[in-house]
Amino acid sequence: MAAMATTAITLSFGGVAPALAQSQNIVYLTPGLDLPFWRYLARGVEAVATEKGYGFQALDSANSAQTQLQNAQDAIARGVAGIVLSPTDSSTAPSVLQLAENAGIPVVIADIGTNSGNYVSFIISDNYEGANGTGAALAEALIEKGWEDGSVGIVSISQARLNGQARTAGFKDALAAAGITGDAGLQQMQSYTADETFRFTQDMLTANPEMRGLFVQTDQPAIGALRAIRAARREGEVLVAAFDGIPEFVPLLQSGELVASGMQQPYLMGQTSAEALFDHLEGNEVEKEILVPIVIVTSSNIEEMLPTISQTVFAGEVQ
Repeated sequence: MAAMATTAITLSFGGVAPALAQSQNIVYLTPGLDLPFWRYLARGVEAVATEKGYGFQALDSANSAQTQLQNAQDAIARGVAGIVLSPTDSSTAPSVLQLAENAGIPVVIADIGTNSGNYVSFIISDNYEGANGTGAALAEALIEKGWEDGSVGIVSISQARLNGQARTAGFKDALAAAGITGDAGLQQMQSYTADETFRFTQDMLTANPEMRGLFVQTDQPAIGALRAIRAARREGEVLVAAFDGIPEFVPLLQSGELVASGMQQPYLMGQTSAEALFDHLEGNEVEKEILVPIVIVTSSNIEEMLPTISQTVFAGEVQ
């Protein structure tokens, strides 16, 4: 086996008081802080940890299972009161959960899920319903334009993740219910960047000249899809729906360039994850699974939704 990486990125939001004992720290293991979704979730965890008088640290796994495991080993070796884990995918979570269980450290899983292992609670959005609602909004927009005979593509998150499987199923079921059957294929993200999705979208547009819709299953990469559509001079000809949310989505929804986004509420998910962890530490009973609602934000309801999502989705970055 190759040696574990030892240069995991460590970010701390807000000051962590050095006087706090190591056992008074909470660690958040995240797939990649380059995505706004994970940064917003981290801030939610931090807000509750700070309120409780605990230190906080976010460890970036850079979408690497090996780095994730090394980060977990490092955190456990230092001594922490608890871990909030967003795994790189559902198949890599059990090894982290086993390490923590062996060390007697409680773990709350925030999003993505695990194939097995022991944990305190799983904080999850209803990804199927969120993607189904997003698909229904896109289907309605396609039908309004008379484009229901066109094909629709998907740029997905990892289908090894339980949430990725749910998003794909929910979206496809919504299209089928609306009678939209044209399939422009599915491309699966690996680097989760706008440039990667730009290339995927270019390929789909070239291979499917009749393509009329696209679903991008997370936030920042959707910007790459819109850029590819503009580069192909097909703006106004392909409707785009996304998942999650970043501040850039607000003007795109307002202008109609983005039709809809099923927005998880990552800041609220982070708060809920930390609250579940502290409930456990304080000896209270914790639900094994806690659902956080997904809000379907469209070009027609963005103004009324903005006051809510500015905090629960964007962690206060949008007013």
